[in-house]
Amino acid sequence: MTKTDLTEIFRKFLVRCDILFHTVAALLLIVASGWILFYASLNALEPTRASMIALVNDVLLALIILELLWTVIRFLKKQKFSLGPFLAIGIIAAVRRILLIEAQTSLMERTPVDKLYEIGVSAGVIIVLMAAYYLSVKAQRLEQ
Repeated sequence: MTKTDLTEIFRKFLVRCDILFHTVAALLLIVASGWILFYASLNALEPTRASMIALVNDVLLALIILELLWTVIRFLKKQKFSLGPFLAIGIIAAVRRILLIEAQTSLMERTPVDKLYEIGVSAGVIIVLMAAYYLSVKAQRLEQ
């Protein structure tokens, strides 16, 4: 065996390991999303203000996990890498944070200033991510 043959065998082994690990990661993401949605549905059965806040939080977290799953699926289908899902994850996470802060502060008599700053920063992150998404779509169209 030559050095090139050994290198090729090792490369194929690493590619198979990578595919195996991505498959396991996809399965674990499905399990995690399933559990989160299960607990979210339990919150829906007891409709209180706190349980509805938890419900929205859990559903948005499940959406984030499912966006990650789509990224893994694209890899397994050997499709071209796309920045879109990661930008969507960032937007969903920022919206989730804003909704959670709003829900928490709605129960307070007075809204702390640091919470307002945090909402402002999250809103700024959403605007930047939307601009990045727009540029990403525009770049993909120019590429084609």
